[in-house]
This record gives sequence, structure tokens and C-alpha cells, in this order.
Amino acid sequence: MKKLLTLFFAGLFFMFGQVNAQSTKGNSSKNNQTKPKLVIGIVVDQMRYDYLTRFYSKYGEGGFKRIMNDGFHMKNAHYNYIPTFTAVGHTSIYTGTTPTNHGIISNSWYDKYAKEYIYCVDDSNYETVGSDSNEGKKSPHRMQTTTITDQIHLGQNENGKVISVAIKDRSAILPGGHTANGAFWFDGGDQGKWVTSTFYMDKLPKWVENYNKSGNVDYLLSKPWTTYYPIDTYTESIADDNPYERKFKGEEKPTFPHDVPNLRKDNKNYSLIKAIPAGNTMTKNFAEAAIIGEKLGKSEFVDFLAISFSSTDYVGHQFGVDSKEIEDTYIRLDKDLENFFHFLDEQVGEGNYTLFLTADHAAVQVPAYLNSLKIPGGYFDDEVFENYVNDITESYFGTRELVENISNYQIFLNPLKVKELKLNRAYVQQVIADEIINFKGVYKSVTANALQSSSFDYGILDLLQKGYNQKFSGDILFVPNPATISYPKHGSTHGSGYSYDTHVPLIFYGAGIKKGTSTKYHPIIDIAPTISTIIEVEYPNGNTGQPISEILE
Repeated sequence: MKKLLTLFFAGLFFMFGQVNAQSTKGNSSKNNQTKPKLVIGIVVDQMRYDYLTRFYSKYGEGGFKRIMNDGFHMKNAHYNYIPTFTAVGHTSIYTGTTPTNHGIISNSWYDKYAKEYIYCVDDSNYETVGSDSNEGKKSPHRMQTTTITDQIHLGQNENGKVISVAIKDRSAILPGGHTANGAFWFDGGDQGKWVTSTFYMDKLPKWVENYNKSGNVDYLLSKPWTTYYPIDTYTESIADDNPYERKFKGEEKPTFPHDVPNLRKDNKNYSLIKAIPAGNTMTKNFAEAAIIGEKLGKSEFVDFLAISFSSTDYVGHQFGVDSKEIEDTYIRLDKDLENFFHFLDEQVGEGNYTLFLTADHAAVQVPAYLNSLKIPGGYFDDEVFENYVNDITESYFGTRELVENISNYQIFLNPLKVKELKLNRAYVQQVIADEIINFKGVYKSVTANALQSSSFDYGILDLLQKGYNQKFSGDILFVPNPATISYPKHGSTHGSGYSYDTHVPLIFYGAGIKKGTSTKYHPIIDIAPTISTIIEVEYPNGNTGQPISEILE
């Protein structure tokens, strides 16, 4: 009897074990189905959120609308720090944290140790690969933390490929992380080639060489820039001939059509493609060549392709956010995205890839245009402000040599002068911060001492604190009035913590992503941990974001 009971329970154990094994196998199969073969990160440089809604009726069904309607559309995504610049935005997307941790505090900034102005990805230790210029003397060495792209390599024992492409060097290098298999950017001027750095490789891959020889760039520069649809249908933007835009060199007016072939000579030859929609088309074509050349999405490991469309930023800076040019640029980008998504379906397979689309920052409307509508806005005079600050230090401390540098809305004190005069540094900071608030155009000011010793939970000072890096940032930080910029009166820019600069699109689409929308606030730093969750790797090592669980299947 005892033997029979033993056999009975053994049979039950075996049966339930088999059921459990089948269940586990089913779950594993499901996980493998939702885990993508390729992740694509798309960053559109200087894309305001309202470009999705303003131009919606002009978009086709296969570009922005496809991922908005069939993916998960986050309607209230924002940058949660100041400053909102290209290098900072790309780094924050991919590291899942803010300048406080990742160390990229601007595109360029004053290095208070080297006593010089530095560029975020310059690195003289490396050489250009692909041309005889100096455009390849770059690396991500100033980025202090890992990226989601680094974590893909770390989490897969250095398997899986990471490729990053953009017209701008910083927009390719920083998303690629420290371990990218390749980061490629466009060398304009008289070069007209995609290049890289010896940080990544000693020779261009054959597919890059083939693209550089293909003549595609010359072809894209051979046609004038005209509107995709009749210009009189562009009712979402202001008049083509207006006083708020900057013209190309050689043009009489900043209006359509733009005679691209004849403008090349006066506008740095191949560099002209950066400032027209064809630059986005070129980037899309090169990204497709990368997918084929590197066989992305074809192995048992997860690959990652980072793409940044930079031409939108150049057009926005030159013509402003309300121009016919910006409207046409987004209409044409929509067509490029539609073609790219079809390419992914065919090359990688629908259901085998996951992508996100966002922006590195948005942009302010041209202050002069806002003024014409009686909306406050203006232009910050850097030279007058510098004299004002030196007047303060002379009045309080008897010297005009106490300030070493003013840039990026930060004031750097001269530490040797502070020490020589036996001054208390925190006191000097506070005096200047208290006084500059009286300068026309300054809205907020705060000292480094306050940012280190206090915690701000909301508002502009919270954004400043998340953008402040104790090691690299200045002694006093200040914020201009809303819609007030340090920029010429033609065209527009970005960099603030106001919603016109922080509110950007965020759409997830593909394997592992639910279909839906949300108006819940999410900071942009939530992208990296969300992608980490989907592909089952550790978060970047400086991560402060949270995975967006509502989008996950």
C-alpha cells in the first residue's frame, strides 16, 4: 500500500511538473515574441509637441499618424531640467537621468578647470575616419554615465550591435554611448561624406564607403526646395514673406522656392543639406543602409539603431517655428518616416522591432513675432549684462575681476581672486544672485550654494537644480523672462525650462507596446528604463527615471 501511494504521488508530481514546464515554456515563448530583434530610437531635433497636432491634417497615414494611432502616444512628456539643448537632450534620453548625474551640461560650456570653452564631444586623442578634415576628433568621454545602448552590450555579454547616425556629431556620439559598434555623422563643407572617429574604428565599413560614393547627397542637392503641397494650402503657418526669418546667403528674400543648386556655393557647399528637408531624407537613406550593411535585427541578440533627424533644428533656427519652411519640413519628414517604417516592415519584419520617437527639445516662437501680437517676449543683451555684473562686483568688492566667465546663463567666479581678497565664496554668490534679479530680462537667480544645500520640488528652480552639476556648473545660475532669448531677431532658438522648450512628442510603437494614449506627465528620462524593461537589461548606471508601465503589454 505504501509503495502504491508513493507511485501515486510521484505520478502527480510528474504530471504537475509537466504542466508547469509547458506553462513556463509558453511564457518564455511569449516573452521571446514581445522582445524585439531591433530597437530604433528616433529623435527629431527641435520638435515641438504641437507639430503633431498643428500639421496633423497634412500628414499621411503611414508616418506620424501610424505610430500615433497604432502605438502608445504620450501627450504630456517634458524635459525636467534646464538647459534644453541638443547634447543635453540626447544624453538625457539615453542615460535616463539629468545633467546632475550624466555631466553633459550644454552643447559647449566653460571648463572652470582648463579655463577654456569646450565642446561636448571634442577629443583630440582621436582622428577622423572617412575624410581628411578634423570632424572626427570626437568621442563620448565627457559623458559620465552609461546609456541604454551601453547596457545592451553589458547585458548581452557584448553581443548585439549598436549603430548611431545623425548629421550632427553630438547627436550620433552621445546616443551611441561608450560602447557603440559605430557612430556616424555628416562632414559637410567640401567633403560631403559620412565620417566617424578612431574612437570606434580605424576604417569605414564597406557599406559607408559605398554610400559616400553613391552620389545620393549630390542628387538631393540638385533640386530646388519647393513646397510639397501648394503653398496656399499651408494655412497652419504665417505668411511666407515676413520679417522674422533669416535668409540663405545669396537670396534676396527668405521665401519659397529656395534655389538649392545655386545656393551651395555661398552656403558652405555640402553643408547646405543640413538646413533643408533633404538632410532628413539623407539621414533616412543612410540609416537604411546601416540596417542592411550591419544586418541589424537578424541575429539572436537585440540590436539598437539610434537615429537623429537634425535638419528640423537648422530650419527652425533659421526660419522660426511658425514659418512655411518648418511646416514643409515636417510634411516631408512625415513622408520619410512612412518610407522608413515600410522599410522596417520588409527588412526586419513587423512585430520584430520596437521604436520610440521623441525630440531633444522644442523651441520658442520668434519673440519679435510674439511682440507683434502684444505677447511679452524679448532679447537678452549679453554684453550689457556682463557690464552690469562687473558693476555689482566693483560696487560691493572693489574689483571688476571677480567674475571669470558668463555663459549659458551661468556666472563663474574667479577662485583665485576670491581667495586673494579673502572673500567668502557663498557670500559673493548670494550678493550677485540678489542683485542680478534687478536686471531687465532676468526672471530667476540662484546660487550654487543654494542648489547644493536645498531641495526644490517644483517650478523653475527644480528644473535648474536637475540641470546643475556640482563639478562642472557655475557659481550663479539665472533664468531669463519667458520668451526672452540670447539670439538674433530673425529665427528662433531654445534652452529654457518653459513649456515651449520642454514639451515634446513621445510615442512608443512595436513589439511589447500597447496601443493607447495618455495625458499623464512623464519626464523624458523615463524612456531609458522603459526600453531597459522591454529588452530585459539593467538600467543605465545613473538612471533616475521610472519605466512607463502603462505602455507595456
